[in-house]
Amino acid sequence: MEGSGKFTFHSQTRYEGEMKDGMFHGNGVLYFTNGSKYEGTWDKGISKEGKYTFSDGLEYQEKDWDFCDGYDRRFYTERCKGLKPAGESQLTDLDPPRVIPDGCYDCGDGFFNPKTRVITDYQGKFLRNADDDEQEWIVRTCRKSWDEIVGRSPDN
Repeated sequence: MEGSGKFTFHSQTRYEGEMKDGMFHGNGVLYFTNGSKYEGTWDKGISKEGKYTFSDGLEYQEKDWDFCDGYDRRFYTERCKGLKPAGESQLTDLDPPRVIPDGCYDCGDGFFNPKTRVITDYQGKFLRNADDDEQEWIVRTCRKSWDEIVGRSPDN
């Protein structure tokens, strides 16, 4: 491929931009299935410089990055629109949050089903099988479709 073009990976991530000898070369944009994108300058398939923008519009900054650090744990939408009143939690950057299928986890780029160990995108298309390390991380850190009561029971 030479000149400007489009290439779609099996994962549905899409590149649009300049190419040379079948490689990304020049200016181009990678569009990810979660809505984020990476705009960059490429040299023989290697990104030399670029800018990553999250699906909510937040642009990553390599220097002076003050988002989600140890002092400020607000979501980007909370920084833009303000905090909710006391007692109304915002669980994710999406408000309202995605509805997670029964028995599954929201792992950031799709839903994880622990019975099948399969991760599908938010439209239900297969993304990948989770290995042991990814499954452990998802179960330990990601939002799940059910509530668990922890701590003291009001009946005791």
